[in-house]
Parts: sequence; structure tokens; C-alpha cells
Amino acid sequence: MLKPKLFTTLKNYSWAQFRADGIAGVIVGVVAFPLAIAFAIASGVSPDKGLVTAVIAGLIISGLGGSRVQIGGPTGAFVVIVYSILQKFGMDGLLVATIMGGIILVAMGLFRFGSIIKFIPYPVIVGFTSGIAVIIFSSQIRDFLGLTMYTVPAPFVEKWGAYAQAFHTLDFAALAIGLFSLLILILWKKVSNRIPAALVALIASTLIVHYFKIPVETIGSRFGEIPNSLPHPVFPVIHWKTLGALLPSAITIAVLAGMESLLSAVVADGMIGGKHRPNMELIAQGIANIASPLFGGIPATGAIARTATNVHNGGRTPIAGLIHALVLFIIMFFLGKWIAWVPLSCLAAILIIVAYNMSERKSFAMILRSPKSDVAVLLATFLLTVFVDLTVAIQAGLFLAMLLFMRRMAMVTNVGLITEELNDQEDTDDPNAVSKRKVPPKTEVYEINGPFFFGASYKFMEAMNDIGVKSKVRIIRMRNVFALDATGLHTLTEAYKTFKRSGITLIIADLHAQPLVAMERSGLLEEIGENNIFGNIDEALNRAREILGLPQVPSSVPFIPTVAREGGLPAPRNSSNQAEF
Repeated sequence: MLKPKLFTTLKNYSWAQFRADGIAGVIVGVVAFPLAIAFAIASGVSPDKGLVTAVIAGLIISGLGGSRVQIGGPTGAFVVIVYSILQKFGMDGLLVATIMGGIILVAMGLFRFGSIIKFIPYPVIVGFTSGIAVIIFSSQIRDFLGLTMYTVPAPFVEKWGAYAQAFHTLDFAALAIGLFSLLILILWKKVSNRIPAALVALIASTLIVHYFKIPVETIGSRFGEIPNSLPHPVFPVIHWKTLGALLPSAITIAVLAGMESLLSAVVADGMIGGKHRPNMELIAQGIANIASPLFGGIPATGAIARTATNVHNGGRTPIAGLIHALVLFIIMFFLGKWIAWVPLSCLAAILIIVAYNMSERKSFAMILRSPKSDVAVLLATFLLTVFVDLTVAIQAGLFLAMLLFMRRMAMVTNVGLITEELNDQEDTDDPNAVSKRKVPPKTEVYEINGPFFFGASYKFMEAMNDIGVKSKVRIIRMRNVFALDATGLHTLTEAYKTFKRSGITLIIADLHAQPLVAMERSGLLEEIGENNIFGNIDEALNRAREILGLPQVPSSVPFIPTVAREGGLPAPRNSSNQAEF
């Protein structure tokens, strides 16, 4: 359903709910303020870019989104990709890549990809999330220790090597402010859960540095004066030659924003007992990421921590998210000049805690005890994120996960001859078992168990090659095949042609709806002949007797239907019991 939740929730809106949303929106706005600044600086842009993103994207995500309580803005997940794009393509490249990512998100929503994106394997998500946490932590060592460094290398190993070489420049004043802020962030929850610890640490450390004239690096000393208003929208300069090079980064932005926003929406649903609209959420995220760069902003998505804060403080409609964005704008307008006083070591402490919270340490340890294939996906994604690039990590993680999935599906699909020598392997407790029927001579019954797709087709061909050539009739039983793809269809077609050249009649039994429709559309059903397609094994065996010129034999075992025929599908001919199909 492509309808923003805001329109739905306003139908029965009350003053009491507005008051609750207002309180939640103010609290979330205060929480988002230090995080927006910190994420912007960690990403390599000026702090005002983070505030602009939180205001513009926050308004759009709440106003057009498919979740009642989603809070949008810059998040830690984008720190790595934003920094990487900046290093390669500059600010204009980042803005263009973000707009491209937004367009991709809108397309994903329009094409109803909202439910598909949720099937990204969990080891991939944990792998790159943990990798991002390690990189965020690593990127804050310079400011936390107050090291004197003109530039910080982007590669992980070189970065720590540079820290080691610059360690003699450690600033004890900056370290003290960082440790002081870290203690507040850790211990403040014991004092109050209503007032955010990050805001307390930011205000306390800023006041101490300002009034005691402590000589540490601040936002102002590095970035200059912070503007206290939104900039005019300006379309970024597009270098057409770089669009192709920016596409992988744009796809990463879209996938990352889609995954994080939908994950946040799912978590929020569990907290409020609601149900979000995933496709509308993707469209809103896309529009937000198209609009934010026009004001100089960075990528945005749904923020799980801020969304949870919204819910815990009574927010139940998108009005809370709109108020949160308005509060951020008011803070930016009235307190913009004081933002310059914030010590960078305090922001480093805030991001160290953010990195710790997003490290997925428990999930990481749990997956390490999972099957080896999941461990391989986890470690590959994690190590590539840390040592290579987030875009490469996501692509490689998804590719590896798909390969392993195909291998697993192929392993659960088996084929076998269930007459004669393999009869003893069939389940004798099954009332529909071939072992309980009389199989005519020169007839082989062959069964596929599991989805018949390209990952399992080789098993089919191997089993076909193992079967002797003395048979006149070959029955392929497909009662456990619920999915048939193009490769499976091709394999069946080739098998049919081979049988025909050898004078063998192919009969298919126990066909389910999806494989039947696929065979009909491909033309294979017409080639085989509907008089050779049956809804149960008894009719298939009698068709074999008819071909061999043998008398019909009624089954002594009653057939128990395993699948109901769907309406509108073509009925197989010569079937005396079509309801069983």
C-alpha cells in the first residue's frame, strides 16, 4: 500500500496523542543533535551537514514514510561509505551518489521490493555492521587522544600505523575530556533515562573547556563558524564521466538505507504492535536522499536507537518525527554559534559508545557457533568491510551467501529410482508409496524431492544417466517439487527428447500448481501430452499399463491427496479424479 502512515494516523488524532508525540519529538530532537554532528564529522564533512540532513531527511521520512514511529537522519552505518566516496570523488561526487541512491530507493519501493530486501542473510548484516563499528572506533582515536596529525589514512592498517607514529603527540587535556565524556556516557543511565547521556556529556565538556580555557581542539578550531540556518537548495555539479564509477556506491547507499530503515521499522512494529508499509518506507527514504543533497546533506536512513527513544517516550504517530526535525532546526538556529565550542574529544567519546553499541558482539559470537557456511559469510563480510571497502563487502557477502544458499538447496534436493533395487529406501509408512503399488514391467518410477531449479538440475541428469535403457515407460514423480525454474524446465525438456529418441514414454505424476503452470507456459506440457500428466501415481501407473498393452489394475491402497488443485489450471486428460490433482 503506497500511502504514508501520517495520513492514516491523522484520521482519529487527539490532543492527548499530540501532547505525547510532542514530548517524544522534543526528547528525540535533543538526542539526535549531538549524534547528527558526530556522524557528520566522522564522515569527513562539516557538522552543519549532519544537522541539515537530520532536519530535511527527518521531515520527509516522517511525513511520507510507511512507519508510524520511524525517526530518520544520518546514522553510523553511512560513516564508512560517505568517507570513502569523499576520498575518491569529493563532495560533488558524494551528493550525486546520494541522489542516485535515492532514485534507486524510490524505484525499489515502486516495484514492491520492500519485502524482498528483508531476506538479506543475517550473517551479511552482522558482518558489515560489526565491520562499520570497528572502523568508526578506529576513526575516533585521533580526536580522543588529541594526536597531532595533518591527515589520517583511510586504510585500516595504515591508519593504526599512523596513530602509532603520532602517539608521542598525545594531548593529555584532550584525553582527559574524552575520558570525562566517556564516564558520563557510561554512568548517566543510572541517574536518568529521560535526559540523553550524549547531550549531558556534550554540554558538560563544552562548558568545562570554555570556562576553564582548556586548550583542546574544538569544532570551531577545525571547521570554523557553524551556520545557524538552512542553506539554499543547489543542484550539485554532475560530471557525466563519473556516473558509472559512482553507481556501485549509489547502490550501496540504497541497499544500506533500505536494510537499515526496514530493520528499524520491524523493530518498531514489535515495540508498538503495529505494521509498517515497507514499500512506502522505501519511497520516503528515497525522496529524503534525493532532497537532502540539494541542501548539502549526506545520506540518511531510519535510525533504530532514535526510533526506540521515540517509542519509549510516547511517540505513536509521524507527528513526533516531524516535531523532532523542527526541534533540531530550532537548536541549529538559536545555538549554532555555540556548537563551535564543542570539544572534538567529546564527540569522539560519543562515537566510541555508538561503535560499541552497534558492534553486534553477541550476534557475532552466536554466528561463529553456527554452521561453517554462515561463519564464512560473516567473516568474509566483516574482513572485507574493515580491510577493503564496504561496497565490496556487501557485494561479496551477498554473492557468497547466494552461492551457499544454492548449494544448500541443491543438497536438500535428491533424485532417485524408487522401483526395483531402491524400493527398500522408500518410506513404507507412506500410504502413497510406490512400494505399496504394483509397478508394471519395463516401467521405472523416478522421484524428485525438493525444489527443481538450476542448483539441483545436475543431480537429475546424473540420475537419468544411471538409469538403464531397458524400460519402455519412465514415470517422474514430482509430489515434493513445489518450485520449478527455467533450468529445471530445460532439463526436463532435454530428458523428454532423449527418452523419445530411445522409444521411452515419459509420464509425470503428482504435479503441483507452480510446476504445472511453468510447464504449460513453456510449451513442455503440450510436447509431453496432457494424456501423460496425472494427478496421482495410481493413474500414472495405469497409463503405463495402457502403453504396454497390459490390463488396468485398480489400486489396493487408497490414494490420499497431498495437494489441492488450484482453480483455473488446465485439467490433465484421462484423469478420473481431477479433484485430487
